Amino acid sequence: MLYIGSHVSFKSDSGLLGSVKETLSYDANAFMFYTGAPQNTQRNPIDDMKTYEGLKLMKENNIKLENVIVHAPYIINLANNKEITKWEFACNFLRQEINRCNTLGVKYMVLHPGSSVGLDRKYAINNIIKGLNNVLIDDDSIVICLETMALKGTEIGSLEDIKTIIDGVNNKKNIGVCLDTCHLNDAGVDISRFDEFLDKFDKLIGIEKIKCIHVNDSKNELGSHKDRHENIGYGTIGFDNLINVIYNKRLDNIPKILETPYIDKEYPPYKFEIEMIRNKEFNNNLYSDTFKYYKGDNHE
Repeated sequence: MLYIGSHVSFKSDSGLLGSVKETLSYDANAFMFYTGAPQNTQRNPIDDMKTYEGLKLMKENNIKLENVIVHAPYIINLANNKEITKWEFACNFLRQEINRCNTLGVKYMVLHPGSSVGLDRKYAINNIIKGLNNVLIDDDSIVICLETMALKGTEIGSLEDIKTIIDGVNNKKNIGVCLDTCHLNDAGVDISRFDEFLDKFDKLIGIEKIKCIHVNDSKNELGSHKDRHENIGYGTIGFDNLINVIYNKRLDNIPKILETPYIDKEYPPYKFEIEMIRNKEFNNNLYSDTFKYYKGDNHE
């Protein structure tokens, strides 16, 4: 079964209900959101009524909770503890985000592992392990999905890094992996040979740990370590290679989430990207179709 969706908004006045309505407008059956701004720690209370209405609308439209993902704020950096108070704050803030997921009923959270920022890499990875062990409790139902990264600068997030983290975490049932196709490409993984990558992943970590896939094309060449997303089929990875990832039988039933750029930085392309993914047919007119849809009379 194909579960495909995108990043959607989560606004204080509409909460989960607004996120579900946006998802449905894209003809999607999966979605991902931040519970607040990803670049700061300000959070509004979660509206329980909007959550109830959102869950009801999901049920009416056959959107399963296991295909809903929360993305942890990218300002959380468990790898660096140069300033111990900031590291402790990051741990506490991650715990608060887990509690918000519990309130919403969401079971999967994507987390960037972090950056060493001047620390020894092994030491920084151990900081991540310590942080996760501090944050996770025995009866947690959340699964924190460590995201594969482009390895830009001092980023941590190679397969080897993630394996080391998983090996060190006490509550392994609470740790999964999120693959990001753009990040993999920029880190040096040839997506045209994706099954070879999955073989390596399965041997090193275990394919059952993959809980979410971010499907993005890349503006960059293989191994560039830059992390710049591109619209589906308009980048260096290419439409056919991404289709092969999305429809790979070994990843069936795992939610695929688009994080591709808005057209003119204003108009979400997801409705049309999801359409061409379902049709398995590249749309040369993605930009114009998206622009016309949002500027035309047919959009409400």
